[in-house]
Amino acid sequence: MRKVRARAHAGHGTLTDINVTPLLDLAFVLLIIFIITTPLIEKSVEISIPTSDSRAAQSIDPREINYIEMDKAGRIVFGKERVDPAQLTQKLRVLRERNAEATVLLRGDKTASLQDVTQVIDAVQNAGITRFGIVTTPEK
Repeated sequence: MRKVRARAHAGHGTLTDINVTPLLDLAFVLLIIFIITTPLIEKSVEISIPTSDSRAAQSIDPREINYIEMDKAGRIVFGKERVDPAQLTQKLRVLRERNAEATVLLRGDKTASLQDVTQVIDAVQNAGITRFGIVTTPEK
């Protein structure tokens, strides 16, 4: 008897190249998804900042303005009392309950960190205060 050798995978060679077309398709689809969804992820703080014309200054009684002061170390003073950001939110909520049109101005040291200023702005927003501004001085 004659033995016949069957060649395994006759006519097929080993695969030496990787087809990258599906990988590129996936990469482009993910890139498009990230481009579309990135603007939706952005968180913005919605506040109403007073305008700079003279009528705005006359519409607010200076005795009714509540000041939040922040030093360069990030310590917060509301009224004449030192508070932390959690206490600030509670005190601002009480202020808003007493006066729905309460005006709050932030006076901060120019070297205060942006993170500390953002915490104060978040506290004002969480308390529901809509009349908020940041006190600045003009450059000479």
